[in-house]
Amino acid sequence: MAPLFMQSIWLVPCYSLVGAVLSVLWFPSITRKTGPRPAGYINALMTLISFVHSLIALSEALNHPAYQLSFTWLNVAGLSLDWPIVVSSLTVGALALICGLNLLAQVFAIGYMEMDWGWARFFAMLALFEAGMCTLVLTDSLFFSYIILEILTLCTYLLIGIWFNQSLVVTGARDAFLTKRIGDLFLLMGLLALYPLSHTWDYSELAEWAKTAQVDPTTIALIGLALIAGPMGKCAQFPLHLWLDEAMEGPIPASILRNSVVVATGAWVLVKLEPVLALSPLAMNACVFIGGVTAVGGAMIAIAQIDVKRALSYLVSAYMGVVFIAVGVGETKAALMLVLTHAVAMALLLMPVGGVIWNCITQDLRQYGGLWARRPMSGLSFLVGLAGLVALPPFGTFWSMLELADGLWNTHPWLVGLLLVVNILTAFGLTRVFSLIWGNEPKPMTTRAPEVFWPMTLPMMILMGFTLHLPLVMQATGLLPSWVGINKDVALLLFWSSVFGIGLGGVVYLNQAIAKPIQLPWKGVQDLLAYDFYTRDLYRSSVVLVVDVVSRITSWLDKYLVDGLINLFGTVTAASGQSLRYSTTGKSQFYMLTILLGISALILWATWPFLSHLSFVFSVNVPTQQPVG
Repeated sequence: MAPLFMQSIWLVPCYSLVGAVLSVLWFPSITRKTGPRPAGYINALMTLISFVHSLIALSEALNHPAYQLSFTWLNVAGLSLDWPIVVSSLTVGALALICGLNLLAQVFAIGYMEMDWGWARFFAMLALFEAGMCTLVLTDSLFFSYIILEILTLCTYLLIGIWFNQSLVVTGARDAFLTKRIGDLFLLMGLLALYPLSHTWDYSELAEWAKTAQVDPTTIALIGLALIAGPMGKCAQFPLHLWLDEAMEGPIPASILRNSVVVATGAWVLVKLEPVLALSPLAMNACVFIGGVTAVGGAMIAIAQIDVKRALSYLVSAYMGVVFIAVGVGETKAALMLVLTHAVAMALLLMPVGGVIWNCITQDLRQYGGLWARRPMSGLSFLVGLAGLVALPPFGTFWSMLELADGLWNTHPWLVGLLLVVNILTAFGLTRVFSLIWGNEPKPMTTRAPEVFWPMTLPMMILMGFTLHLPLVMQATGLLPSWVGINKDVALLLFWSSVFGIGLGGVVYLNQAIAKPIQLPWKGVQDLLAYDFYTRDLYRSSVVLVVDVVSRITSWLDKYLVDGLINLFGTVTAASGQSLRYSTTGKSQFYMLTILLGISALILWATWPFLSHLSFVFSVNVPTQQPVG
């Protein structure tokens, strides 16, 4: 028998839903009397309850085996759909991570959105995000995961567009929604095509089916590619990655949650689908290719960005690309470890950056400088986040990267080289951001920039402490390898790659002798990176152009062909009516004659084949007169 908190773990998403509903009830009339803050406090309280419940359940789950629950979702006309839930140390730990980061993001939002009146909508969206992600990690069904991902796509649109009076915000929300819908559409096709083969959508049953499945290679390859498309959109992988960049138009507290755990929802589904994807070498190679291109490309693009939020957002895509590589080679444990360490480190990186943006009122890295003397705690938090994100021992990502690289060392050594390149670029890019903000001399925008007040500082300090202690948490849960089994060659390569990236970034961007901003001798390369490999132009000249041409052709056909025929019929009808009205006399005998002629014409038309046959018979039977000789 499972303990009480494990049995009731399904209540965790419900707490957030209660907070969201209560926030929605905070009408403007109530807000005018109480202000917007109570809506945020209610949501923070419900998230705190979810977090405490998850922590207690996690302590119980570590000492008990996993088990399943099932709820009947639909039972009508012989159709029964059950909602399976898996309760294990993995799923409960994911709940604790989601609720903990959302709680810190909400406390940060209390300070960041101090002067904003849209608290009810904003905190309600954060609560819906939390509820959706918690439900997703508990769900053991691909079908219900798809439904939840659709809800999360809608929440992304609403949360990005929270400041809907700004045109760039509206554009970013729209593009994020449409881009994710592309991946969702292919995911729907994949899960519908998978069911006739597996006769199930449950992840656990799919894993058992995949062990003995005998399927057509072409069919399973197409299904695998379709299933990959959904996580591609959620994880902002090339070419469906632009939405995360444009999503930076939203508030920083939303970015903290989105860039840490929301993007990881696609990675979670991808890990669950790994047994099915393993049936197709093409699907697995596609995972590796997509992840490799995005990891290297995202890390390179981040270095050339002058917007600090975009410089961090491209690193999110890069690390999700590494997760794709891990799944593509079957290293699911390393993939989940990367999701954990990336989420904690990225959330910590965004908090001090958000405080700087809030105080200095700019996101342009060229206008920052000299903040170390004025904001040492923010700078220290960023450095800890930097160390937590790159492969620098003993921090969390080092062990995640080591787990992945060790598994690739003998089978895919070139992928180890790719990981080292990504790690060097990430370390260089984050050192660049730190140096431009906290290093060098103060600039006009940073002359008066003290540390932010406690609602923004407190969650930053708590998360910094957790990042420092994350390796101990991983060791307590059995995620760290023993020192005896460590591949020392791989560990040293990862360590020196981090040192090289950090050292090179410091030399370039802390050196006063080098003019800033840095100008590469090859302007074409710098523009290529700064403008995201011209991906937007590529979209405009391919997908957007095709859609535009097809839309114009469809519009012309609809206007001149479909509407033209209908308008012609209406014109003929109107002209006929105009002509016939002059033949109206008002005499009943004329109407009777018209009806009689019409009936006669109908009878003649209906009996015309018979009359034609009858006339043919008479013509055959009439005798021909012979001439008299």
